[in-house]
Amino acid sequence: MSGDLWISVNGKESNKVSCEVATVLSSNLHPVANPALDPEGCLYATLSGRRGEKVAHSIFKIEPSGSVQPFVADLMNPTGIAFNSLGEMLVSSRHDGSIYKISSNGEKSVYAKGMGIATGIAFDRDNNLYVGDRTGTIFKIDRKREIFVFATLEPSVSAYHLAFDDEQSLYVTGPTTSSYDHIYKIASNGNVSTYFTGLGRPQGMAFDAEGNLFVATSLGGRRGVVRVNRKREASIVVAGNNLVGLAFGFHRDLYLASANSIFKLNFGVVGRPLP
Repeated sequence: MSGDLWISVNGKESNKVSCEVATVLSSNLHPVANPALDPEGCLYATLSGRRGEKVAHSIFKIEPSGSVQPFVADLMNPTGIAFNSLGEMLVSSRHDGSIYKISSNGEKSVYAKGMGIATGIAFDRDNNLYVGDRTGTIFKIDRKREIFVFATLEPSVSAYHLAFDDEQSLYVTGPTTSSYDHIYKIASNGNVSTYFTGLGRPQGMAFDAEGNLFVATSLGGRRGVVRVNRKREASIVVAGNNLVGLAFGFHRDLYLASANSIFKLNFGVVGRPLP
């Protein structure tokens, strides 16, 4: 929904500013990371619950029409969702440290075990899966399902969130007790460097097609989505409280995940193809 916004006081009006307001798709969920799109444009988000809490359905499917349907039952505390280049859906569980493969009809099977407190996940272009154990480890699971320690980081108080750029460097956020957190960049050999510093509780991330990184975080005391351009300059581009994740749609849309809702925003930006 778009329109003009202005302030009127005692017959005097400010200049008008054009703005876009997001549409609520669902307000009965509990995302803790990015939602994810499948190749058909359906969006998936979690009803994750408190750690150890069991709910009837923990992953929901939102059709392009806006219809919301339960999709996965009996999966405790799903956290990260990612699709590989074959359109296969993988989900992490921070409850048991496992990664689950989800079939097209919502049935789950164990893909890998032993990932600690498994949170954010992401595929590289070769369909290797990377998993963030928030206690301090980034794991790599190759296509043979062999597991390696890829990198180690400072532990997070909530979750790691992962995203790849076009050069196949891995970017990681993980909120700490500091109000001045980092975005980390991890090279293909596992070397870790700090890409950007100065964010408050950075969480889900996504790249656009031009290589700008968008993060659900706060900057200078303002909460929303921050764009970090290729020059590593940061600015708020979407205002919103309690945002934990985001995903670019196929039609220049941006999907936003808050602590209990999924929103759709006409954003006008093309997202980076995944993976």
